[in-house]
Amino acid sequence: MAAASSFDVTSTIDFQEVDNALNQARKEVGQRYDFKGARADIELNTTEKKLTLTADDEFKMNALWEIVQTRMVRRGVPVKNFKDTDSEPAAGGTVRRVIDIQQGIPIEAAREIVKFIKEKKMKKVQASIQADQVRVSSPSKDELQEAMRQLREHDFGIALQFGNYR
Repeated sequence: MAAASSFDVTSTIDFQEVDNALNQARKEVGQRYDFKGARADIELNTTEKKLTLTADDEFKMNALWEIVQTRMVRRGVPVKNFKDTDSEPAAGGTVRRVIDIQQGIPIEAAREIVKFIKEKKMKKVQASIQADQVRVSSPSKDELQEAMRQLREHDFGIALQFGNYR
């Protein structure tokens, strides 16, 4: 019997690229005319996986979040993994927005991926959850390619990466 081929479905964030994108965003905010004399802070907490934005008002907050997203996309950071929330009032008449960063595939999304693969009824394609990733295996490499294609087309709410293909 032929050996089974497999690949891993992951969802990772390169925090060095996030830091680089935030540094570019800070530089752009410092040079923009509409932010002259205004308060706009961007803080990244990598241990808690949170991004905190602070601005003078909701209009500036939306502009700041737009700048951050643009810089992330240019650096190849998946913006889907940033769970945006509503702004909340902060000290000094400012507004604060705390954005959670999703590192790895959450268990609900992993279950959804496994269920999605089973519903597609591809020949001998198996999916199993392994910590914060999903391993998809099959004896047929063509079936694995088809599974990858269908996973790319479906929206699971997070950015998917495919690796460890063997």
